[in-house]
Amino acid sequence: MRARTAALLLGGVLVLYLAATLWKGGLALYDGFHNPSLISGLLGSGMWIFGFIGAWFLVKEIKFGFATEKMAVALDEEGELRYEEIDALPRSPGGRVDKAAADALFAGRKADTEAAPEDWRCWYRLAAAYSAAKDSTRARAAMRHAIGLYSPSSE
Repeated sequence: MRARTAALLLGGVLVLYLAATLWKGGLALYDGFHNPSLISGLLGSGMWIFGFIGAWFLVKEIKFGFATEKMAVALDEEGELRYEEIDALPRSPGGRVDKAAADALFAGRKADTEAAPEDWRCWYRLAAAYSAAKDSTRARAAMRHAIGLYSPSSE
């Protein structure tokens, strides 16, 4: 619950920042049109462009988070979440998962996914294994693939 609260708090701060950016960009554009100033117009346009890009990324990440959570709940209801395998991996005194153990878990999850490439459950668990192995780029790609395969009506 702490991660979700932190994400909501940071998302709220980002929304306020984006709103302020768009507001200031609008003021700069207004100034650029009413007091002909190329610099103000360019600055205002840039602020609007970056503000809308930031808003697009925020919406994209929020949708990713909700879809991931929905799949986790569905897997948990089926009893197929299998996070106990990751929780049981040996850890360093600092709490980091042992790389060799995470790689071994990853190999098994990868074989499961190759055996059933159209099953979103396998892709979800593969993403969790990538995450345990500290490969966040591939973890997010596998999770996006799982989201693409996921269909709540198929349950």
